[in-house]
Amino acid sequence: MTGAPEPTGTVGQALAHAGQLLERAPELAAEQASEILKVAPREARALLVLGLAQGALGRGEAAVTTLRRAVQIAPGLGDAWRSLADHLTAMGDTAGADAAYARYIQCSTRDPRLLRPAAALCENRIAEAEALLRAHLRAFPTDVPAIRMLAEVAARLGRYEDAESLLRRCLELAPGFRPARQNLAAVLYRHDRPAEALPEVERLLAAEPRNPGYRGLKAALLGRVGEYAQAIELYRGVLEQYPNEPKVWMSFGHALRTAGSQEECVAAYRRSIELAPGFGEAWWSLANLKTVRFTPTDLDAMRAQLARADLGHEDRFHLHFALGKALEDAGDYAASFEHYAEGNRLRRAVIPYSAEENAAHVARSKALFTRQFFAAHAGQGAAAPDPIFIVGLPRSGSTLLEQILASHSLVEGTMELSDIIALVRQLSGRKRQSDPSRYPEVLATLGAEKLQALGEQYLARTRIQRKTAAPYFIDKMPNNFAHIGFIQLILPQARIIDARRHPLACCFSGFKQHFARGQNFSYSLEEIGRYYRDYVELMAHFDAVLPGRVHRVFYEALVDDPEAEVRRLLDYCGLPFEPQCLEYHRNVRAVRTASSEQVRQPIFRGGLDHWRHFEAWLAPLKNALGPVLDAYPGVPDF
Repeated sequence: MTGAPEPTGTVGQALAHAGQLLERAPELAAEQASEILKVAPREARALLVLGLAQGALGRGEAAVTTLRRAVQIAPGLGDAWRSLADHLTAMGDTAGADAAYARYIQCSTRDPRLLRPAAALCENRIAEAEALLRAHLRAFPTDVPAIRMLAEVAARLGRYEDAESLLRRCLELAPGFRPARQNLAAVLYRHDRPAEALPEVERLLAAEPRNPGYRGLKAALLGRVGEYAQAIELYRGVLEQYPNEPKVWMSFGHALRTAGSQEECVAAYRRSIELAPGFGEAWWSLANLKTVRFTPTDLDAMRAQLARADLGHEDRFHLHFALGKALEDAGDYAASFEHYAEGNRLRRAVIPYSAEENAAHVARSKALFTRQFFAAHAGQGAAAPDPIFIVGLPRSGSTLLEQILASHSLVEGTMELSDIIALVRQLSGRKRQSDPSRYPEVLATLGAEKLQALGEQYLARTRIQRKTAAPYFIDKMPNNFAHIGFIQLILPQARIIDARRHPLACCFSGFKQHFARGQNFSYSLEEIGRYYRDYVELMAHFDAVLPGRVHRVFYEALVDDPEAEVRRLLDYCGLPFEPQCLEYHRNVRAVRTASSEQVRQPIFRGGLDHWRHFEAWLAPLKNALGPVLDAYPGVPDF
């Protein structure tokens, strides 16, 4: 242990003895450390031993309090920072954990040449840290701590591929360097690659089975790959250590929701709110179940939190979305719209989105993907017919279609998979959001062998999501409509289904929804209208150059005549009719979207025209949709 003055005499001997007890008898280590602290209450090393012992005994929250006191007394105590970071990771405090890990890196850096970049990293002076580290690595290219620090810089800048490469280089040079392996697992998780992150976490847990950070990360990863029963059990274990952590209760609620345990899910969200009344995301999670009706007491509680001057930006916009839903359910549509509009305004202020860039992608796709282009690539790509893609806009009825298909004995439902988008990101060649993209034009340079390899890569990446022997599986990522040309090239036998809903119903439903990630166009009525218009234009193009390739289901037609539409859908997929597809709401599979509770109920007509309650405020949306609105369900000339 470094970073604190050396204790002397009997205190030092007692500390050494307490440290020896940690592994085999943490209870005794805690008692010994507590006795030392009675004599020397500011002995930081005793606090570290006590904190480690409390963690080993499953008293996570007590450990955090003790470790915070240790680093307050001895800010250079690196081991305390690392243990604190592990606990904060398990508690869902990502920002706090990142800051603690940065302090650990700074404290554990013994090379004087790395002190300046470590300090810059700790103080979030990222550009300075990067410049200093790159200069150092030019002179010392195999310096493992410096490589890991540069990977941390890349991760903070969102350059996850660079971070991954650097961390893999760390582990190539030093396979036992656990901090680098933990960083690699976290980078893979943040980059939507849970299947690759899980083995890294398993290796870490084999060495430190009680490490709270590793356990918390594993629970989150299990949720990403559909292992909800295991994730729920892990969260139960984490909550034994951290019973008063609202973020853990919320994550537990998310897992329960997906598994269909609604009553326990509601209780978990309620417990999260009880522990942190201003935790906006927990309020929104409760509202987002769509089946919970808030009480007048709930409304007063949310309004009281919004009145706080110290409420964080993220908590504030989540509360506005939750209040919008609560007031909509109460029939107060004017007040509801005010909250939806404010939540969207606040959310839009902190996310990047360019409607012009999206329209340019449509134009570039139309220019590249011609009949002649597809004819020249006929017979290429991976031959597997396994995937069934459901595309369109969020809130278009796609989860309902997924549930219907997943009720068929030959089809497995998964989730909104990010793998097509990840492959597109690789092909784009972009390191930063501001860099120009080579996609889709780069597809014209790929030969048959590469296209087949990309198709097989997609199948390999998604294999972890498949839990049954069903020959077909569903990828319900709505945004994949932007990549139908790519899908056709690499998976020409896949089925593609376009879920379409009335533009005002679909767009306003999206506007009311706060998405966890990935739908940045949805926080402005004008932008969501333009996005819907771009979507219709691109789909019309593919209908023209690949006639019959995409099967379209209109939500209104499905509600009017479910059996006829389901039979058409199954015929397109080459599947025999099975009656259970009409009893989809009896399917007990996990559902991982905002519509999870709605698709556990029979089809009802009530939602078709619900947007009309808000029509007085939808002029910006109507103007943005233009002729697409007038032509629906037809398509205007583009």
